[in-house]
Amino acid sequence: MREKRRYILVRILPYGFMPDRKDLYLAVIEAATSLWGDVATGLAQPAVVFCDEGYAIVRCRRGTEGDIATALATVTAIADERVALRTVATSGTIRALKRRIRPARPLEETGEVVIGEDSFTTYRYPRQKVDLIKKGTMHQKSLFFTREDLEER
Repeated sequence: MREKRRYILVRILPYGFMPDRKDLYLAVIEAATSLWGDVATGLAQPAVVFCDEGYAIVRCRRGTEGDIATALATVTAIADERVALRTVATSGTIRALKRRIRPARPLEETGEVVIGEDSFTTYRYPRQKVDLIKKGTMHQKSLFFTREDLEER
């Protein structure tokens, strides 16, 4: 009788980062091994079967999907790029998970915004995410807005 598998749909953040499937596999194996050990990771048999559009599908043995999902949450870098992996869903078929993929591309570039003395380029994404990118700087600056700040603009 054939071994039963489970598939985990994972969203790759930041938006727009497309890792190589092999690099993603190595990051998943490293995270699972460091968290659960060689024996448990070998029994789970994790493998990356799909990686596109900001999503990935990771295959594992049935019963180990919780352990692999936990290991996926601990991934912080893929090929020296800072990333986060967020579990979206778990299923018994790849087809069911591919129906749940919602590509997140920037809706539009809305131009320049000036906050204080700094000028930022804005990018809007689905799910109400907005990125402000300051050109010509190497340091990140955290900005926090309140509802009043948003209503002024």
